Amino acid sequence: MRITARHLVPGEIDHELIWLSATAVSLGLAVSWFALGLPWPRCVFHDLTGLPCVTCGMTRSAIQFLHGHFFAALKWNPLVFALLWGVVAFDLYALVTLATRGPRLRIVFRQAERKYARGVIVAVLALNWFYLLSHWRDF
Repeated sequence: MRITARHLVPGEIDHELIWLSATAVSLGLAVSWFALGLPWPRCVFHDLTGLPCVTCGMTRSAIQFLHGHFFAALKWNPLVFALLWGVVAFDLYALVTLATRGPRLRIVFRQAERKYARGVIVAVLALNWFYLLSHWRDF
């Protein structure tokens, strides 16, 4: 894995602008959804099996996180809690980078590292699901 810092070349995708915009739009849509009193999202897997899915508690974790109740957010879904902190860190980086027109960080993986990264992602998803399965009656 190699991390580089460089300015965008003409025609290159501006990931910072795209993902910062996606975060802002998603947050706006979520706030609007709940402000309008629309129904909470339903989990088909949970409805059919009675067991939590890999992302069970994601909405509740995000709501707790946005209210500043970080321990409750962590308890609902540790993976989502970690991802939300990652989104906050990336958005702060993107905001500063866009405001200063500074160099962009890029991570480059070699082929073997991509395979390893996929394995790590699957393992993290499995560990999170194990946590949810072992604590689902606590919620």
